Amino acid sequence: MRKTTGIAITMATAAGIGLLSGLAASIAKAEDASARAAYADIQKTLGSVPGFFKQFPESGIAGAWAEFKSVQLNPNTALSVKTKELIGLAVAAQIPCQYCVYFHTAVAKANGASDEEIREAVAMAAISRHWSTVLNGMAIDLATFKHETDTVLGMAAEKAKTAKK
Repeated sequence: MRKTTGIAITMATAAGIGLLSGLAASIAKAEDASARAAYADIQKTLGSVPGFFKQFPESGIAGAWAEFKSVQLNPNTALSVKTKELIGLAVAAQIPCQYCVYFHTAVAKANGASDEEIREAVAMAAISRHWSTVLNGMAIDLATFKHETDTVLGMAAEKAKTAKK
């Protein structure tokens, strides 16, 4: 390689790195601003910024908070807050996550869940895990399983119609 070609490549690379670092700085400033806005909204919404939000990477906190707020905290979705928290508890019990079990239990109760509903949500998680283990472990044919499920549901619907008459 000729010396002038090597110098040109070096200069082009340096210029490119300079452009990239400028772009990276712009992105970082935007992320800082969106993180500050997210923390301010968390403070406004919850009254404080819990430590687990502070531990989340600043580059993703705005998106994580938007998801949390628009789905989990939103009372105007298809599922009630209580139902969402019972689902969260069932999943948390199976992951397992002691932090999530505590959180979802407390929030479910704060939204009217009874002790019996809490127990039933956890039992449903256990039942799902049990039968999932059996079905997957025994390699039950999925098409056959779907057909049998649809057949049973059809018979149950017919029984329900007959019982109403």
